[in-house]
Amino acid sequence: MTAFREAFGKSLLELGRNNKNIVVLDADLASSTKVAYFAQEFPDRFFQCGISEQNMIGVAAGLASCGKIPFVASFAVFVTKRPADQISISIAYPKLNVKIIGAYTGLFNGRTGATHMAGEDMAIMRAIPGIIVIDPSDVIEMDQAMETIANYYGPVYMRETRDEWPDIFDSSYKFEIGKAAIVKDGNDAAIISCGVMTSESLIAAEKLKVDGINVRVVNMSTIKPIDREAVIKSAMETGAIVTCENHNIYGGLGSAVAEVLVEEACAPMLRIGIKDVFNECGTNKELLEKYQMSSTHIAEAVKKVIKKKK
Repeated sequence: MTAFREAFGKSLLELGRNNKNIVVLDADLASSTKVAYFAQEFPDRFFQCGISEQNMIGVAAGLASCGKIPFVASFAVFVTKRPADQISISIAYPKLNVKIIGAYTGLFNGRTGATHMAGEDMAIMRAIPGIIVIDPSDVIEMDQAMETIANYYGPVYMRETRDEWPDIFDSSYKFEIGKAAIVKDGNDAAIISCGVMTSESLIAAEKLKVDGINVRVVNMSTIKPIDREAVIKSAMETGAIVTCENHNIYGGLGSAVAEVLVEEACAPMLRIGIKDVFNECGTNKELLEKYQMSSTHIAEAVKKVIKKKK
């Protein structure tokens, strides 16, 4: 397994080698986000903006308007909440070709402290018109997503966590914006997950199999635009939905799925995620348990939601 941030840094470097229009902007976190790899090889295409995220977004907008492809990288909490106004007006409104990368997301960067954790980033970005929102499940999907968004014209927000997480896909997988992937089929219920919670959802599915419960696991890596067809199909074919995300249960994947269900295919649903609280320090395992987001809690939620459909 490779840490997400390491894979991201190397992926960005490779993209930079293949496309001279790619530039990188940093807010004094290059060693943590691993954009330092890019900075070392392409110092003339790397812009150190310091701890000044609002200004960094303005610089990215200027570079994009001149034909460059800016990748703006920082901790997710700093690159979404602080410059939300600048992202909306300077990037989204004129539909500029800027890629915003939010690192150290949700619960799973407990070593950095509560102020550095992002549980609201997807909700903020999802509410701004015209921004694609992506939360890859493993480094293979992230690497493919990086190449895809580099070739896509328009604003994108992609999040990635800090540490190593299990691989889900192999080299045959093909990421596509707005398309979900069924990573395990089943008909008793569907777990729709994003980001690193997909691997936890697959563990939950194996635990449920022992109890004779066969669940579908859907990797919904694009939060916006969400794959409405995949949500509707899962609801119609299984009759029960559990969503799993490394994010606040308000405004992220759970909200996006619920919006589709209420309009298209009503089915009982439960949400696994950060339950509207601020995070705290701890190991990934400790935080999964305390915030009731572990595979055991996902499995319990599936059992509850199956009862609701009967």
